[in-house]
Amino acid sequence: MRTISKEELKELYHKDFPLWAEINYELLREKAYDLVDWENLLEEIEDMARSDLKTCISLLARILEHLYKWDNFRNLAGGETAGYGWIKSIENARRAINREFRKYPSLKHRLPGEIDKAWIDAIGYLENWLEENGYDIENFSFPEECPYTYEEAMTRELRKEIKP
Repeated sequence: MRTISKEELKELYHKDFPLWAEINYELLREKAYDLVDWENLLEEIEDMARSDLKTCISLLARILEHLYKWDNFRNLAGGETAGYGWIKSIENARRAINREFRKYPSLKHRLPGEIDKAWIDAIGYLENWLEENGYDIENFSFPEECPYTYEEAMTRELRKEIKP
């Protein structure tokens, strides 16, 4: 095992992450707990735990974005027949979230509490879409609170809303 001070190890975290991880692994394996860079190690573990939740929040944001577009912007996208791609996107995102839930069941209980974060991201996506389509976002306002419940975001059947 390498000889390295705690200060050098902390510096290594920012300079050579793979080496930092390898040394911490060796320290843990050798039970040299007093030499481990606990501060950064705990931060990395927390980030790992949150990465799958972040994926689900991003997918939920896409669902909210496309629900909002479906409800409010079909006229901007071409009228009644517009927005079918949004439906497909919503269905795909729901399936992806459910796959994450099968892999990591604890996320199923955590994601509903993250709808406000997802809504903030959805507003950003909506603003980008408006700008990309030549609209001045200053002419649009979005609710501060998410206009959809988590249940609605995950289960609303938009295909039933299509007029024949």
